[in-house]
This record gives sequence, C-alpha cells and structure tokens, in this order.
Amino acid sequence: MALEWLKQRFNEVSANLKTEVTKIRNKSFLEAVVAGCTLVAHADGTVSSAEKQKMLGFLHSSEVLSVFDTNEIIALFDKYAKQFEFDFQIGQASTLQAVAKIKDKVDEARLMVRVCCAIGAADGNFDDSEKAAVRKICAELGLDPRDFDLN
Repeated sequence: MALEWLKQRFNEVSANLKTEVTKIRNKSFLEAVVAGCTLVAHADGTVSSAEKQKMLGFLHSSEVLSVFDTNEIIALFDKYAKQFEFDFQIGQASTLQAVAKIKDKVDEARLMVRVCCAIGAADGNFDDSEKAAVRKICAELGLDPRDFDLN
C-alpha cells in the first residue's frame, strides 16, 4: 500500500516537473506568439474576437504551448494591447522586442509568422495593414516575407 502511494506521488511530481520545465523552456516562444498576434490584431485598428479566438485556439492545440493557462495567455495579450492603447508606436516597439527573442530559433520563428498570418486572416480579410505588420515581424526575425506570400 505504501509503495503504491509512493509510486503515484512520484508520477504526480514527475508530471508537474515536466510541465514546469516545458513552461520555462517555451516562455519566450509564448511571448513572441502573443506579441506578434497582438501587433497583427492592432494593425488595422480593430481587434476582433475572431482574432483572439484564433490565437487561443492555436496556443491550446500547440504541443509545446498548451501547458500555459488561458488566464496567463490573456494577461500577456492584455499587457501588449494596453501598450497599443497608450501609443501605437510604443506597442509596436514592445511587441517587436518580444518577437526578437526567438530570432535565433528559425523553426519557432517561422511557425510564429504563420500563426500571425492566420490571425490576420481570422476575420476573413488579411488586409494590407495586417500584412505590413507581419512583414515587420519578418524583418525583425531576419525572415523573407516572400516565403509567406507577403509580397
């Protein structure tokens, strides 16, 4: 009986530790995705619920990011959104700074740009201002916008 309890406790602690390590390892990717999505969502002057839902849907389905709590994701989005509400240029600079943290992680950077494109198209219209925002993200990451059909 005691051995079974110990084994169960070990499995619980092990699972919690794995979740925490995953969070620490992927925190910069989470911030970059949320920041990039916030930049694109604010590009046309209107943040739609479809854009927010698309972002949350991706984050919940992502193997590496699904460990994050929805409240944490919303708090990050709100943090960046408030900066846009204060001043667009400050919001843009802040989001691009967060995006730049994954510059050396090419696979993560490319995935983040694809997610930002999906956010731009979430309301049914991936307009020029949203495409321009994603091009800025590409420039920050050293990626070619043509690879994402952003000519």
